[in-house]
Amino acid sequence: MANWCSNMVTFEGSIEAIKQIQQLFEAMKENEEKTEQGQLPDFTDNTNGGYFFNIYWNEGDEGIFQYETKWAPNSEILRTIAERYLLNFIHDYEEMGNGIYGKASYQNGILDDVCLSDEELELYSFDEETDTYHFEGEVYEIEYEILEILLERKLSF
Repeated sequence: MANWCSNMVTFEGSIEAIKQIQQLFEAMKENEEKTEQGQLPDFTDNTNGGYFFNIYWNEGDEGIFQYETKWAPNSEILRTIAERYLLNFIHDYEEMGNGIYGKASYQNGILDDVCLSDEELELYSFDEETDTYHFEGEVYEIEYEILEILLERKLSF
């Protein structure tokens, strides 16, 4: 059974293109519910995976989607979608079972994908007795606070 990678993508661009993206994701969600299988847009290459599962969005949010993929993020599929609709995007993803935590952005035809390394993930520790995380002399209740600090540092370089 696959580990599930959680993804959130925010598309940016013209209102018309965002409406088309919304229709695309609505159609994929409908197909997934009918077929109970992951989805890809018809115009993408399906040989490398990257299927969208459990697609959802908050009511009123257009162009912002959350979904799952098997094992790893699907930034390359998102790039194909963005190129077709002339959009940019920000893609946040994480699958901590495999030590994957990162952010990809696509702007002006350039995909920039930044993911924390194994070495960076080893910079903090979990204390089972206190159920807390320790990082740089500080105590954290939530691991994601540390992950965001590490990712923001890496993105700033």
